[in-house]
Amino acid sequence: MASEQLMSGSGSRYHKMQSSEPLPAMMSSFFSFRQVPESTRIFEELPKATIVQVSRPDPADISPMLLSYTIEFQYKQFKWRLLKKASQVFFLHFALKKRAFVEEIHEKQEQVREWLQNIGIGDHAAVVHDDDEHDDEAVPLNHDEIAKNRDVPSSAALPIITPALGRQQSISDRAKVAMQGYLNHFLGNMDIVNSREVCKFMEVSKLSFAAEYGPKLKEDYVLVKHLPKIPNDDDLRKCCGCPWFSCCKDNWQKVWAVLKPGFLAFLEDPFDTKPLDIIVFDVLPASDGNGEGRVALAKEIKDRNPLRHAFKVSCGNRSIKLRTKSNRKVRDWVAAINDAGLRPPEGWCHPHRFGSFAPPRGLTDDGSQAQWFIDGRAAFEAIASSIEEAKSEIFICGWWVCPELYLRRPFHTHASSRLDALLEAKAKQGVQIYILLYKEVALALKINSVYSKRKLLSIHENVRVLRYPDHFSSGVYLWSHHEKLVIVDYQICFIGGLDLCFGRYDTFEHKVGDYPSLIWPGKDYYNPRESEPNSWEDTMKDELDREKYPRMPWHDVHCALWGPPCRDIARHFVQRWNYAKRNKAPNEQAIPLLMPQQHMVIPHYMGRSLDIEVESKSVEDSHNKGIKRQDSISSRSSFQDIPLLLPQDADGMDDSNGESKSNGVELNFNLHDQQPNRPGKSFSFSFRMSKVEPSLPDMPMKGFVDDPDNTLAFQGEKSKSLDKEWWEIQERGGQVVFADETGQVGPRTPCRCQVLRSVSQWSAGTSQIEESIHIAYCSLIEKSEHYIYIENQFFISGLAGDEIIRNRVLEALYRRIMRAYNEKRCFRVIIVIPLLPGFQGGLDDAGAASVRAIMHWQYRTICRGQNSILHNLCDLLGPKTHDYISFYGLRSYGRLVDGGPVASSQVFLHWWTYVYVHSKVMIIDDCTLLIGSANINDRSLLGSRDSEIAVLIEDKEYVDSYMGGKPWKAGKFASSLRLSLWSEHLGLRTGEISQISDPVIDSTYKDVWMATAKTNTAIYQDVFACVPNDLIHSRASMRQSMGYWKERLGHTTIDLGIAPKKLESYHNGDIKDTDPMERLQSIRGHLVSFPLDFMCQEDLRPVFNESEYYASPQVFH
Repeated sequence: MASEQLMSGSGSRYHKMQSSEPLPAMMSSFFSFRQVPESTRIFEELPKATIVQVSRPDPADISPMLLSYTIEFQYKQFKWRLLKKASQVFFLHFALKKRAFVEEIHEKQEQVREWLQNIGIGDHAAVVHDDDEHDDEAVPLNHDEIAKNRDVPSSAALPIITPALGRQQSISDRAKVAMQGYLNHFLGNMDIVNSREVCKFMEVSKLSFAAEYGPKLKEDYVLVKHLPKIPNDDDLRKCCGCPWFSCCKDNWQKVWAVLKPGFLAFLEDPFDTKPLDIIVFDVLPASDGNGEGRVALAKEIKDRNPLRHAFKVSCGNRSIKLRTKSNRKVRDWVAAINDAGLRPPEGWCHPHRFGSFAPPRGLTDDGSQAQWFIDGRAAFEAIASSIEEAKSEIFICGWWVCPELYLRRPFHTHASSRLDALLEAKAKQGVQIYILLYKEVALALKINSVYSKRKLLSIHENVRVLRYPDHFSSGVYLWSHHEKLVIVDYQICFIGGLDLCFGRYDTFEHKVGDYPSLIWPGKDYYNPRESEPNSWEDTMKDELDREKYPRMPWHDVHCALWGPPCRDIARHFVQRWNYAKRNKAPNEQAIPLLMPQQHMVIPHYMGRSLDIEVESKSVEDSHNKGIKRQDSISSRSSFQDIPLLLPQDADGMDDSNGESKSNGVELNFNLHDQQPNRPGKSFSFSFRMSKVEPSLPDMPMKGFVDDPDNTLAFQGEKSKSLDKEWWEIQERGGQVVFADETGQVGPRTPCRCQVLRSVSQWSAGTSQIEESIHIAYCSLIEKSEHYIYIENQFFISGLAGDEIIRNRVLEALYRRIMRAYNEKRCFRVIIVIPLLPGFQGGLDDAGAASVRAIMHWQYRTICRGQNSILHNLCDLLGPKTHDYISFYGLRSYGRLVDGGPVASSQVFLHWWTYVYVHSKVMIIDDCTLLIGSANINDRSLLGSRDSEIAVLIEDKEYVDSYMGGKPWKAGKFASSLRLSLWSEHLGLRTGEISQISDPVIDSTYKDVWMATAKTNTAIYQDVFACVPNDLIHSRASMRQSMGYWKERLGHTTIDLGIAPKKLESYHNGDIKDTDPMERLQSIRGHLVSFPLDFMCQEDLRPVFNESEYYASPQVFH
C-alpha cells in the first residue's frame, strides 16, 4: 500500500508518496477510476503541462507548503497559465485518492449484488447467461490492464520540500523537476484527466476548448444570487469557509463561471454546455460620473462581513454580484474580466470607430468578404440557397416575416422554396432556428406578428420565436425593431433593406401586373397604397383584384457578408435575443440563452507573439511607400480605431496609426490597412445556382499558441480593368453568366467592413445609445471627394440649428457642397427616394394624414422653408445648385392583363405606378458604400428610437476607371453596384455601360442621367397624367385633375395610372390622335425627376380633426 518515505540528499529533503513494490491488482484498484464516457469528456487527447516557475511569497520562508508553481498547460491550439500552491496540488492528489476509493467500493457492491443474484439469493431473479458468455469464475475480479490504465499516480513524485539553508536556487530547481514529474504522471491518464477533480484544478469545462468562442481565459466556481433555484443543489455550495454562519442560506448558489473574450457565462457544472446566464460585453459609459474615468466592467465590492469576498460585473443595464472564497480570487476575477472586455483587438467595452460596438474588419486577410444583390429575386435566391446549406443554426430577425413567402419563382414549380418549408426541412435535420420578430402596435400596423409567430412555432420544436417589445411593460409604443437579418451557421449573413415578407420579391423589370398568378401568389400581390390585408390567415387568397389594380413594384438592395463581419452581426442578434428572452420568457426552458461566437480569431491564428513591435513597424514602413488610405472621423466624434493586436502582447503593441490618402476618400485606418489576397476558391450567387457551394471556412486555427513560423503578410490592392470582359461576362461558381442575367448579383470580393447600428437600452439592453450609422453617414459625406449617390426610403434630416430634426446628414451634405463650390471643384450629390410614402390612402383622403405628414417633413428637408437644403443653396449658388445636388424617383408601367380591354372600351390596360424605393444605400467615389436597414430620418439614425443595423464596406480590390475625366482606381464592389443600379434605372443595355463609367462628368451626369430622367418624366406626364407631378400645387387642383381623368377614363384607383386609348396632341393647328405606345417606347429604364413643386401651396401637417394631429411628430420623422 502507498506509504510515505523520507528521502534526503544534497542538502534538501523530499517527501515522495510512492510504493516500494508494485501494488496487487486488488489494492491498485482502490486508486482507479471508472472509465469516463466519451460523450462527457472534456479532453479528447492528453494535455501537456510545463512548470514555468517556482516561487515563494517570502524568500526567507522555507515552509514547503508555501511554494507556488506557475504551470503552463497546452491542449491542442490552446495555452493557458495557472498559479497553484503546493497545498492545492496535495488537495488534488488526495481528492483523486478519495474518489478512486469511493468508486471502488461502489464497484465491489455491484459485483457482490450481481453474484448474489446469480446464485438466487438477491432480490431479483438469477440472470440467464448465453452459451457463449463467460462463467463467473472466468471473469477476473479486476483487470490488471484496466487498473494500470486508471491508476491514480500514487508512485509519482509529489514533493514536500524542506530545503537546507543557503541552497534556495537548488531547492526551486528540484521542486520544479519533482512537480513536473507528478504532473506528467497523472496527465498521461485519459480517465483521470477527465475527472471532475482534475478539470476543476486545471480550470477547464466543456466550453473551454470550443474554438468558436475564442481562446481559453479564466474559469472557476463562483457564487451567484440572481439565478433561479438550481435543481439538485446541495448544501456544499458555501459562500465562505466558515460553517458557523448562516449566510449561505440566502439563495446563493455555486455555479461554474466561464470567461471568454466577448462574454461571461455561468454553467451549472463544468461538464454542461447550456448557460444558466450570460453577460455579453458591450460598450461601457465613458465616465462613472465621479471623474474617475471609464466605468470598469468588473469591480471589487467591500462587504461588512469579512468572510465574504465579492465583486460586481456591470454591463448594459445589468449589474450582477458574485462571491468567491478569497480576496485573491476576487482580484484575479476582476483583473481577468476587465482585461477580456477592454483589451484589443475587439475591446468590446470600448467604442470603436464611429462609436460602433464592432471594430473595423478586413484590415488583415481575415476572410471578410461581401456580395451585393439588387431587388428581391437575387437576394431571396441567395438566402434560400444558404438556408438549404445550413448545418447548425439559423438566425432570422425582421420587421415583418411571412412564413408563406416563396423565395423562388414561379412559385408553382418551387413549392419547396417557401420559407416555412425550408425551415421545416432544416429543423428536422437538427438545425436550431431562432427568429426575432418585431411586435407591432396592432392599431397602427397590419403585419400581424402574432400569426407569424404561431405559424413559425408550429413548424418544429427546433424553431424558437420571440416577439419584442411588450409595449405596456416596456413603455415603448412609437419605435420599432427595423433590422432585416438572416445569419446561417455564423458563416454567411444577409443584411440590407429586404424583409422576408410579402411584396418584396421583384426583378429589374419591376412589373406592375401578374395575371394569371405566376410570380406573386395571393397576398404577395401587394400594394399598400391601395389596400392592406385585414387578415393573413388565407395567404393564397388575393387581396387585390389583379384585373383592376397594379401591384407596387419594389426596389431594394441587399448584401451578403462572410467572415468576422458576419460574426459581429450575429453578436448583435445574440444581444437582442438574450435581452428579449430575459424580458419575455425568463423561465421558459425551451427558449435558451445564446452565446456569441468569437470574432477576431484570425490575428491569433496568423500572428507571432514575439517581437511584435519590430514586425509591426516594418510593416508600417513598407506601406508608407505605397498607396495609402486614411479614414476620417467626423468632427463630431472622437472615436479612434483600435489597432488589431495579438492578445499575447497587447500591452506592448505600437498603436500608432499610419495616415495616408488614396483616391480622395479618407478613411481612418491604421498600419494594417493594406491587405493580402485571400487564397483559395471563391464563389458568388447567380440565378443558375440551385445550391450554394460550401462557404469558405475561417483561417485554420493555429494560434491560440505561439506560432513563430506564421507571420502577418500584407500587400497592395489589386486592380483590374473596367472593360467589357470584366463587366459583361463574369465567372460565377464555375459558370459564365452574362451581364443581362447577373446585373442583379455582384461579385464576391474581399473588403474592409465595419458593422454599425442604432440601439439603446429599450432595444438591446445597452447602457449607451449607439448611433454609429448616423456618425458614419456624416463622416463619410464630409470626406467624400467626387460624388455621393444615395438611395433611401426616406430623406428627412436637418441643418445646424434645426431644433426639431436632430440628425445632421443634411448638414454634412450642405457643408460638403459648399466646400466644393468654394474650391470650384466638380461635385455631385444624387438622391433617389420614393415619389410618395408607401402608406395606404389617396393624398386627398381624410385617412391619409400620415402620408401627407411624411411628405411635409421630406419637402421641409429638400426644398421648402429655411431649413431645406435647396433653399439655402439657391441663396448662395443660384441656378448652379442643380449642378451639385438633384433628387429623383422611379416609375414603371405595363399591362395588368395580356390583350383586350376591360369593360370600358375607351381604356387600354396600360398602367403606370411608381416604383417604391426601399433600399438604404450610400455609395461614395466608387470606393466606399454604406448599406443596411436604416432610413435617413431621426427614427433610424438617433439610436434611441428604431433599432437598425448597417455595414460600411470599403474596397480592397480595384479596377481601372475614370473620375472627373481622369484615370481612377474604382473599388470593384462599390463601382459594380453603382453601375448595376444606374444601368437598371437608365435602361442601359449590354455594351452601353461605358456611358456611365465616369459618374461626375457632364456627359454622364447631364447628358445621360438628368436627360433620361427629364425625358421619362415628360412621357409619363403626357401619357398617364401621373400623380405626383409639378403641375399640381394644391389639394384643390389635385381634386380637379383627378376628377377629370377619373370621369374620362373610368378610373377608380387611388393613384391615377391608366393610359387612354389615344393621346390628343396639336399638330399644325389640328388635333392629332397618337398611340400612347409610341410615346412609351421612348422611356428608358425607370428614372424620373422628383416633383419638387408638388403640393407646394399646401401645409401638409395633420390638422386638429385628424387623429395624427395628437400623435407625437417624432412618429413621422
